[in-house]
Amino acid sequence: MTNVVPTTDDSEERTAASAPRRRRPGRIAMAVSVLGELLITAGLVLGLFVVYSLWWTNVIADRKADQAGAKVRDNWAASDDRSGADDGPVVLDTKDGIGFLHVPAMNGDEILVKKGTSDDVLNDGVAGYYTEPVKATLPSSGKNGNFSLAAHRDGHGAEFHNIHKLGKGDPIVFETKDKWYVYKVYATLPETSKYNVRVLDAVPKESGKTKAGKYITLTTCTPVYTSRYRYIVWGELVRVDDVDDRRTPPAELR
Repeated sequence: MTNVVPTTDDSEERTAASAPRRRRPGRIAMAVSVLGELLITAGLVLGLFVVYSLWWTNVIADRKADQAGAKVRDNWAASDDRSGADDGPVVLDTKDGIGFLHVPAMNGDEILVKKGTSDDVLNDGVAGYYTEPVKATLPSSGKNGNFSLAAHRDGHGAEFHNIHKLGKGDPIVFETKDKWYVYKVYATLPETSKYNVRVLDAVPKESGKTKAGKYITLTTCTPVYTSRYRYIVWGELVRVDDVDDRRTPPAELR
């Protein structure tokens, strides 16, 4: 009897018949897969938001602050050029800022100071002096009181990011067109309620002071990357120096 050799087609059919059938993924598996993809996408979006909040907003704010600061210094220079004119006293346009804060222990950059502490003001990479709930006393007034300021700690310039590096005796210098106001840190409060407005009082008793004087208060959010509490630094005026023709900074800034 002649043996019958199976053809190639028969072998393929038998192999295909004996191969296990692939199961379609169940509904649960598909849901898990979709959920995983959504979580990955959400993670990427969140990462981009963090980059935007902590880096790009700093870039934009620094540009705005530099432009506004340049306008302030241009106004100062222009007022000097017109000081000998016969058209009466020169009134400075201070809408772009009233001066510059210098805090060597915190950072090496000058910080433009503007009026107000709203996000619209602080988001431009500046420090703002309080107009409410307790009005700040400007150094140029010559009166006793508290020159209270706020700035962001993270994002939008993060001008007070290193506020925790300030300690007793460190200088805080406020520069105006004609004066250098030199303060020295005497107390800090690492954490307090954001509703604690007593730290802004003309006589900040929480800092240990009981008598009227010329004080400065720096406030910002804490812990880092949150706004749950407030970090406070208090300083007291130790002297006022006149600005010379070269704007030579006081010894504390050299």
